[in-house]
Amino acid sequence: MAYVEKQSGEKIKVLRTDRGQEYIVCDEFLEKNGIKHQLTARYTPQQNGVAERKNRTIMDMVRCMLKLMNLPKYFWAEAVACAVYILNRSPSRSVNGRTPYEVWSGRKPNIQHLRVFGCIAYSHVPDHIRKKLDEKAEKCIFIGYSIVTKGYKLYNPKTEKVIVSRDVTFDEQGTWDWSLNEDKPATYFPTADNYHFGDEEQVNEPEIQPPMAQSPAAQEPQAVEPRRSTREHRLPSRFQDYQMGGGNVASDEEIVNFALYADCDPLSFEEACEHEHWIRAMGEEIHAIEKNETWELTSLPEGKKPIGVKWVYKTKYKPNGDVDCFKARLVAKGYKQKPGIDYFEVFAPIARLDTVRMVISLAAHNAWKIFQMDVKSAFLNGTLEEEVYLEQPAGYVKQRQADMVYKLKKALYGLKQAPRAWYTRIDSYFMEHEFQRCPYEHTLYVKNNQQGDVVIVCLYVDDLIITGNNMRLVAEFREALASQFEMTDMGLMCYFLGIEVKQIEQGTFISQRKHPQTF
Repeated sequence: MAYVEKQSGEKIKVLRTDRGQEYIVCDEFLEKNGIKHQLTARYTPQQNGVAERKNRTIMDMVRCMLKLMNLPKYFWAEAVACAVYILNRSPSRSVNGRTPYEVWSGRKPNIQHLRVFGCIAYSHVPDHIRKKLDEKAEKCIFIGYSIVTKGYKLYNPKTEKVIVSRDVTFDEQGTWDWSLNEDKPATYFPTADNYHFGDEEQVNEPEIQPPMAQSPAAQEPQAVEPRRSTREHRLPSRFQDYQMGGGNVASDEEIVNFALYADCDPLSFEEACEHEHWIRAMGEEIHAIEKNETWELTSLPEGKKPIGVKWVYKTKYKPNGDVDCFKARLVAKGYKQKPGIDYFEVFAPIARLDTVRMVISLAAHNAWKIFQMDVKSAFLNGTLEEEVYLEQPAGYVKQRQADMVYKLKKALYGLKQAPRAWYTRIDSYFMEHEFQRCPYEHTLYVKNNQQGDVVIVCLYVDDLIITGNNMRLVAEFREALASQFEMTDMGLMCYFLGIEVKQIEQGTFISQRKHPQTF
């Protein structure tokens, strides 16, 4: 009652019920709050005709909902709640063709989210609660709408649990087959949970007999079989997400290790030195660092400790899967930095995917061309405010100066403050060139002039997409960027953050053909 009065702003004056004991026990409460309690005559529920007719309507709906989707009767409570939810959003003659929801709230209800009660629903399983080879969705039954969370109520018959989810794909024609036991797989496959290394048979320890009274000469040493451990051997933790076959255990482990590391990037400097393209990539990285005057060779001051560095290798691919380039990155071991000494602020914003789609949509609507540029070694452009020293990288130690270190003048990949230093640098560049930063998306910049021309730039770390209604101004801005930073001009935008973009005369189209469908 307090909820109704609070939400409607009106006071309850009269409550009409039948003579059920659940209502009669409330007389003291009603009298205390000044509410009149009207009761029907005994065994004449028809005197409360409005409520009784609505009960009949609801139960008729419930019966049909359960029968249509072949659901057990113990779902009746969820069916009742769902039926009431739908009736409140359906037109009624008693309120002049409007819906009860509209009369109560003053606004028309949104019914786009309504689904068939009891249909099959596939709920997305978040990444942090599943393993690599687990299914990305769990098969459930849709049983209604949550009143406290913006999501759907789903029931998983396998786990017998109710979950609330907003990332759901519905099969409104499908029904759960209760005659099949879907909990057990059709065939057995050994997994990491039930696969054991070594002999499966337990070896019993030899029974120890008390020594017999014998003369020392008669006592002869007897060979005692060594005790074998009965401890259960399990797979290493790194294989917990993979299924293992039977057979030779040693060969299985070798095959799994080979499968994990086959056709992958080098993990060490020594491994990379065996390939000419990785040696060339490392040389390009050192050249970019020295050209940008990122560091200077110096002696380590007393009381200072240098931070180690490591080579990281990455093969980059084109949208069609072909190799684009081999990238070697010299990364500082930032985990050794101490807050308040080696760094202070580290936060740096990046563009949200919604913002990127909005820019693409705006350009497509106005038939603008979208261009893409990439900053080479972007983090090397950020100026450091802290004093940081690095060890000389493997393979590029200066002869007769091996005891010296590099003092960073600009940021390096791996440093805690490197993303913030780069963002501060590029943000100041946009501000100097009369761009306005969006107050709600700090990586979206817009520049206007008096003639109504506009240039829009969206920044995602070191990748930029540029569009506008004046191609001359866009071209001038791209040239200005290339003169200030070492850039890779990719021309028309074609692939960005996993989104493939196709710009043709008929319009701009996006897709994610490279990624498989979730469901």
